[in-house]
Amino acid sequence: MLNQGIGSWPARRARKTPDRIAVVHEDRTWTYRDLHRRVLRLAHALRALGTRRGDRVVPRPQPPRVPGNTVRGQCARGGVRTCLNTRLAAPELAFNLADSGSTVLVHAPETAEAAAEAAESAGVSVRIALDGTGPIGYEELLAGRGSEPLDEAVSPDDPCLIMYTSGTTGRPKGAVLSHANIIWNSVNVLVDTDQAGDEITLVVAPLFHTAGLNMTCLPTLLKGGHVVLLGAFDPDRVLDLIETRRVTYMFGVPTMYDAMTSRPRWADTDLSSLRTLNCGGAPVPARTIAAYLARNLAFSQGYGMTEAAPGILYLDREQTAAKAGSAGVPHFFTDTRVVLPDGSGAAPGESGEILVSGPNVMTGYWNRPQDTAAAFTDGGWLRTGDVARTDGDGYCYIVDRVKDMFVSGGENVYPAEVEDAILSHPAVAECAVIGVPDEVWGEVGRAVVVLRPDAHADTGPHSGPGAGAHSGAGACPHSGPGAGPHSGADADALLGHLRGRLAKYKIPRSVVFTGSLPRTASGKIVKPAVRATYSGTSTGGTGP
Repeated sequence: MLNQGIGSWPARRARKTPDRIAVVHEDRTWTYRDLHRRVLRLAHALRALGTRRGDRVVPRPQPPRVPGNTVRGQCARGGVRTCLNTRLAAPELAFNLADSGSTVLVHAPETAEAAAEAAESAGVSVRIALDGTGPIGYEELLAGRGSEPLDEAVSPDDPCLIMYTSGTTGRPKGAVLSHANIIWNSVNVLVDTDQAGDEITLVVAPLFHTAGLNMTCLPTLLKGGHVVLLGAFDPDRVLDLIETRRVTYMFGVPTMYDAMTSRPRWADTDLSSLRTLNCGGAPVPARTIAAYLARNLAFSQGYGMTEAAPGILYLDREQTAAKAGSAGVPHFFTDTRVVLPDGSGAAPGESGEILVSGPNVMTGYWNRPQDTAAAFTDGGWLRTGDVARTDGDGYCYIVDRVKDMFVSGGENVYPAEVEDAILSHPAVAECAVIGVPDEVWGEVGRAVVVLRPDAHADTGPHSGPGAGAHSGAGACPHSGPGAGPHSGADADALLGHLRGRLAKYKIPRSVVFTGSLPRTASGKIVKPAVRATYSGTSTGGTGP
């Protein structure tokens, strides 16, 4: 084939395993033959609409609506797919459309209003509606096209995807991933997770997210397994699908896995089909790992970022218990270094920034040469902006984001470590720790806490509205290390829980209770939004 990119995968799979199931969504099933034909019809339709090699097409459906068609349909013609968050407001969407120079926008009925406004603002020439109510209907567009073979010359080095970073600070940047980047990432996943041709992969992360698309969906389809698509995460629905569909592999973020363990049916659900549970997107609390190990499940952590397509580190199943808390070692065809601020290598146990190199690392940021140059250092190593340490065996432990670290009294404080300790309190469901200004220490920690549904925030001198900053002195008697479960928690109880677990300078000086924390569509806590809301001078009490 002339096409050496991922756009050729449906044709290659259809000639190899045409009758094997490729995609399942609700009550619909597509074989690899079905998928190949739909991809060809879409490719011919895009050609008829005037798209050309290198044009950008943006699918903005709810995750399962177009199972891989827009990726491969556009890539089959040498085009580029731009991945955009379905939660974006119209101005945000318009910026990304204009920045990427996209010419086609595919959208679901739920996003029709924002899509129409953004397309007009960004000058997008073609808008396709999945429900058929827009200028062009998706199914009608495909129904009128043939499925004759189409083989465009595509090189592995050609751009394949533009995946925008979350944009939590400043304008989002489009990471350009080549076909080679996606291929090598998929190979890494297949090698390191031992995926098989009979894999049944549950995709609960959105397909505009690099983990949902590149860590779960595409590797499984390359191997010839089948993917089960779920439009939105629901813990009971996930447990249902694992049991009824006999799911063998899934990826999720820590909050998803925690939500599953919190369901009353957790202990009784048949999870025997599961071979691999992969977790990433944020540091994984020790309690989460323990909950899955208790059910004899191989709960593995991984670490990655959009710019690396995204796999960087992975912990093999065999090391789940021995190296609990570690993100593992580099993926098979990827290399990492941990370096100190002066660029020298960090010794085992020392914290430094992770650098990554490999064929899965992006070619650069779309139309941003200065940002691209700043992202790479020392002969082409990508700077991740994440802090890690290694042990004597070379296993890597993610400490935190460089930008989330704060300095208190000259000591570096990594919020992820403090959050993990707070999450060990039985009343805490979620938390985020941020640094806030302090006249004496420069910065001190503040914990923003969400309690479990069956717990409540006990009002006290330090936890009521308008309470001032404090060091946690005078904690109530039941709040020390090893305290048992109780229905309530006040600021003193939570801070007292940390004494003996953390060095004094790491313990937050204030606690704020709130009903929820801001998260991205992929489940990550948005720390800039937490800081913007909770870093003011009023330090105690309940949040908005």
